[in-house]
Amino acid sequence: MSSSTNQNTAAAANAVAVGDVVAERTVHLTRESLVRYAGASGDFNPIHYRDDVAERVGLPGVLAHGMLTMGLAVETVVPWLGDAGRIVDYGVRFTRPVVVDAESGADVVVAATVGQVDDEFLRIDLTVSAGETTVLGKAQVRVRRDG
Repeated sequence: MSSSTNQNTAAAANAVAVGDVVAERTVHLTRESLVRYAGASGDFNPIHYRDDVAERVGLPGVLAHGMLTMGLAVETVVPWLGDAGRIVDYGVRFTRPVVVDAESGADVVVAATVGQVDDEFLRIDLTVSAGETTVLGKAQVRVRRDG
């Protein structure tokens, strides 16, 4: 990333106020997305790709990996930050799973809003949903203000 881009993103981070939406995106997940993530992560639990297994254990369908959902959420703020190294803390509470339909997949919608501002850090609150369901609760990213 160029020096001027880093300066622009640092300036943007310094000009924010509580309540500002700094990033938004929608990520479409398919069953293929889940298989690819399983290969990358090594998490081959069949609830992430087999309907019969998910049903047998009482789930509403095949579920996206929790860590995939968590990663997609935090990645939303990285382009705005300009440097993922500015992230100093990230935590979530898993509230509901993302059910990925075999035909239509699932859309994960993320909105990043400034929740707190102080001299050194910003707290970015992430709202993460799939359909009408909030899938991550208390998803918060703490970032350094300086770029």
